[in-house]
Amino acid sequence: VGPRGTGKTSLARLFAKALNCTGGPRADFDVDDPACQAIADGTHLDVVEIDGASNNGVDQVRDLRDTVRYAPAQGKFKVYIIDEVHMLSVQAFNALLKTLEEPPAHVKFVFATTDPQKVLPTIVSRCQRFDLRPIPPALIVERLQRIARAEQITVTDAALACIARLADGGMRDAQSILDQMISFCGGEISEPDVLDVYGLAAADKIAALAAALAAGDHRQIVAIVDECDASGRDLVRLLSDLQAQVRTALLDAIAQGGRSGALGGTVLTTEQITRLLDGLREGEGAVKLGLAEKINFEVTLLKAVEASRARAIDSLIKELAALADESPAAGADGENKKGLIDRLEARLAAGQAVDVGIVAPATPEPAPAGGGAADEAVVAEPVGAAALENGANVWPDETAEVAFFAEQREQGAPVAATRAVEAVQELETKGTLPALDELVQRIPAAARELMDELFRAKFIAVKRVPKAALKE
Repeated sequence: VGPRGTGKTSLARLFAKALNCTGGPRADFDVDDPACQAIADGTHLDVVEIDGASNNGVDQVRDLRDTVRYAPAQGKFKVYIIDEVHMLSVQAFNALLKTLEEPPAHVKFVFATTDPQKVLPTIVSRCQRFDLRPIPPALIVERLQRIARAEQITVTDAALACIARLADGGMRDAQSILDQMISFCGGEISEPDVLDVYGLAAADKIAALAAALAAGDHRQIVAIVDECDASGRDLVRLLSDLQAQVRTALLDAIAQGGRSGALGGTVLTTEQITRLLDGLREGEGAVKLGLAEKINFEVTLLKAVEASRARAIDSLIKELAALADESPAAGADGENKKGLIDRLEARLAAGQAVDVGIVAPATPEPAPAGGGAADEAVVAEPVGAAALENGANVWPDETAEVAFFAEQREQGAPVAATRAVEAVQELETKGTLPALDELVQRIPAAARELMDELFRAKFIAVKRVPKAALKE
């Protein structure tokens, strides 16, 4: 079992040689042995190759079933090699089933197929299955170099790499392409020759397009597509090569812990690269089957860029939480949590207003236009203790503030802090929140700018999150 051109029939012939060589069965047979030469030439009487596509009827299988009873004429075994065995009809498989179940001792069957799921399970269960994988490009290049030297053909390494990329893991396809290039170019073959004949884009052009996608440079994307289309490049193949380039960057991001700059130096997260790759994959059908190939290709690339810039809300929350964890627990004047709770306690005890809001490590907001000094911390507007008890609106992230005061109470904080906790819990119960615009304005300016720059985020709603969910 394996893709086309990976050596299935060749391995079947090698197996037949090992069985019927002189003095066999032997794994280290002599390739110059007359019996092996006859098998290679297709003249051995006991090695029969059958094309399953053209001999897929019941009558052909019945004839085969009748001939297996005869003893081998030249070797020790009769070997039946059935290529593309999945093309046999169900009736033909059923006719062959009894012979496969109890074959004569001198008979061996070798099945080769590129589509194993079409073979009946009753047949597969009576076989030993060997799966062949696509041949790596390095091995294809090495084999083509040997062929070129034997044929006295001059081929550059870049040209051989292009041929290996076109072959897509099949050695037979690679040899056919090399043969065609010799017919076109004669004794000297270079990379531009292969690119022009098969409409491939050069590796540097693919890298430049991938870098433009990562950077979100729409002008550069359109310019490269215009250039490739004008030079007759296959855009479907270019899309496939581009996906391979992005996939390499994705693997690099996974290995690097979540970020990679493999696409032209622009650092992208694993999520962004995944969305970019998914956008390219979704446009495959439109590029292949659409009437306007170039337009569909451009739209696919631009949509993939926009998809890579989108952010899932859960990952956004995780990144903001990580930024918060990295921030020092201090107000704008540099005081730590202990100093902040002391100040809150003193203000509550004196009946003064307290700052119930977000304490940010960023630069404090500028002083008001009237010339007054800025608040001691970048927080929501001050809310007095009496206003708290009367259910006034407070900052949006009440859960975090409640948890903070609860922690201080467990550590023996004064009653004033406990009163603040109870007041905020009362507001939590009532579920009162200010308008969205007001809540957004209470977020520090530095945080808003960071959200817009990194995530291009817009605030569209405010929703309470249960404590349990935050803890998870």
